[in-house]
Amino acid sequence: GGGVGLEEGGGKEPGLGEPKPVSNPSPRLFTWDEIWFRTAQGDPHREKWLVIDRKVCDVSQFIRRHPGGSRIINSHIGQDATDAFVAFHMDKRLVRKFFNSLLIGELAPDQPSSEPSKNKLLIEDFREVRAAVEKMGLLKPNTFFFFLLLFHILILDTAAWLTLLYLGTSLAPFILSIMLLTISQASWLQHDLGHLSVFKKSEWNHFLHKFVMCHLIGASAKWWTLLHSQHHAKPNCFSKDPDIDVHPFLFALGKKLAVEVSKSVKDYACLHRIPAVVSWCQEAARCPSYKGFSLSSLWQDLAWMLTFYIRFLLIYGSLLEVKSLLAFYLLFRMMESTWFVWVSQMNHIPMDIDYDNNLDWVSTQLHATCNVNQSLFNDWFTGHLNFQIEHHLFPTMPRHNYWKVAPLVKSLCAKHGLKYQCKPLLTAFADILQ
Repeated sequence: GGGVGLEEGGGKEPGLGEPKPVSNPSPRLFTWDEIWFRTAQGDPHREKWLVIDRKVCDVSQFIRRHPGGSRIINSHIGQDATDAFVAFHMDKRLVRKFFNSLLIGELAPDQPSSEPSKNKLLIEDFREVRAAVEKMGLLKPNTFFFFLLLFHILILDTAAWLTLLYLGTSLAPFILSIMLLTISQASWLQHDLGHLSVFKKSEWNHFLHKFVMCHLIGASAKWWTLLHSQHHAKPNCFSKDPDIDVHPFLFALGKKLAVEVSKSVKDYACLHRIPAVVSWCQEAARCPSYKGFSLSSLWQDLAWMLTFYIRFLLIYGSLLEVKSLLAFYLLFRMMESTWFVWVSQMNHIPMDIDYDNNLDWVSTQLHATCNVNQSLFNDWFTGHLNFQIEHHLFPTMPRHNYWKVAPLVKSLCAKHGLKYQCKPLLTAFADILQ
């Protein structure tokens, strides 16, 4: 299993290719009306079906064993999940052995491949773009690029310690050491690894992800991966995107979210007057939500994280007093978290926040994301997340290829009248405050 799903691979067709036929020579045929009726939201006895490449799958039992978490599948129940499936999985041959046991039938011949409410032409054109992207090799990582990033992180991590060792622990070297740790940008590399975009083999991505996220940063790779995959599946959707569901009663950002939260409390007028507050609070607090998976699945991460705190205490504890050590850790963590979350949320918080309207994959991502202008500084400062639109459309694409696919995405948006929003960096920050 992996990062934001299991794995994903090439191939001209956007779905599963040619899986083994269902053992029943006459598969059961379904209509979209029947699928919608049987999977109706709010029905405690509803079926857990979804559609991939015209194949109807019952994931009721598999959903708890899904390596990418149960919520990411739950967010597509009753819907066509073909493009989401392709976006999150790298090797469909690996997935096929699970897939065959889930098949219960297929769409009737008179039924459209995608749901009638969706833009059929847009879906077809995006799949052609996807095929072109795979043919151009834009999903293949440049491993040397990412090893340079890891080397950069390790050098700055070492330099931060040497600064205190040789220059002392006065205010100037104290601040300089914190700055060196902050600009190492380990958070950006763990993001790449969590998306399986560094190595061709998912196992290598997982191993190095634990090293970077758990050992170098001191946070849980498993927690981050599961929550972040849910965010990518349905960005800015109430009850489906954990980025807007964490602590909603304390931090209700934007007009729509504040109104929705206020509907569930008695004192509507009081809550509605609460002003929007900083968007980085949930990450800076490092308060993970474990909803959707058991703590027992995190034991490896906890062991890896322990190595971070042991290393931190041994290296910095020998140079700093207890109060200074605590201040050093909190200041470094605050600066790192603030930087990461402001960059990641400037592409989302100002965009549309609503319930899941079951849009096609392209429209879902474009309504919830925007870009920041490209420049050498912006690329470095944001870890290439200034190309948030391309990142969301192709979540396993290595970041050094975002700029190459951007012209294809712009052309697709222009053809179908979709807004491709790109803004200056400072404007993006100002939009968060607004």
